[in-house]
Amino acid sequence: MSLDAATRDRIESLLQTHRVVLFMKGERRQPMCGFSSAAVNTLNELLPDYHTVNVLEDPAIREGIKAYGDWPTIPQLYVEGELVGGADIIRQMYASGELHQLFGASAPDRTPPEITITDQAAEAIRQGMGHAQGVALHLEIGPDHSAGFQLAPASAHDIVVHANGIEVHFDPGSAQRAKGIVIDWVSTVQGEGLSLRFPGAQEVRSMSVQELQRRLAAGDLVLVDVRPAHSRAAAAPLPQARVLEDEGYDQLAALPKDTAIAFICHHGVSSRGAAERFAAHGFSNVYNVEGGMDAWAAQIDSSVPRY
Repeated sequence: MSLDAATRDRIESLLQTHRVVLFMKGERRQPMCGFSSAAVNTLNELLPDYHTVNVLEDPAIREGIKAYGDWPTIPQLYVEGELVGGADIIRQMYASGELHQLFGASAPDRTPPEITITDQAAEAIRQGMGHAQGVALHLEIGPDHSAGFQLAPASAHDIVVHANGIEVHFDPGSAQRAKGIVIDWVSTVQGEGLSLRFPGAQEVRSMSVQELQRRLAAGDLVLVDVRPAHSRAAAAPLPQARVLEDEGYDQLAALPKDTAIAFICHHGVSSRGAAERFAAHGFSNVYNVEGGMDAWAAQIDSSVPRY
């Protein structure tokens, strides 16, 4: 597509005003796609401040930046007016240390972490990878202790750890945060899956919707709704709830570590992940609301929509 002069001028003004600019979907605190989230998480490792442009709010910039750098996808990272690339390139440069060098940061620590994989988890991983060809098991752990497994091709820059017969690949930041973790296989009312336990993390306790009702009435509990906007539109948060998406992780993580805090989502799955992140950060009184808003609607308040 052609790039009109007005849009070109706006893009060049942004690049001249800010040394580091990330054109992305959403904002730094609230990315709106997985690729933008990956780019933000990587940049947050190295830069305390950089400028972001939400292309979802500006169709002209969204299409114009693709033509400007002849790069067809979003996000796009520019440094000192030069296009660096998209999410994959950002992550590759981070893993290799090139991004550290670009920003004048110290070279990454590439020491492999010591981790534990239980027998049950190791067997589940082996079964899950039985038919996978040409891929490796990657574990990414964010600064907020959010974690995710994925199968992807191995890279020469991966930090590789062997435990209980399983090979796990890390990027440098994830490797440092993985020190001492235990990878286990757990069964809950929501199903079975891999679970991470961080050194010193407190256990996440289950809370029924009946107990939640009592604790909210007593006023001795902070309730956090972790559902995305479209889910909250289907059924509004409880009046006492604080919304993770609105407040952001950092603000809630600043609460005293002994705060009684419960997490709720649609069915109790994503809320457990959020609860585990807070437990990993030293919160000692953490609960997951089992069954989530669906259980609340079914057992406590039938006026709440079920969706």
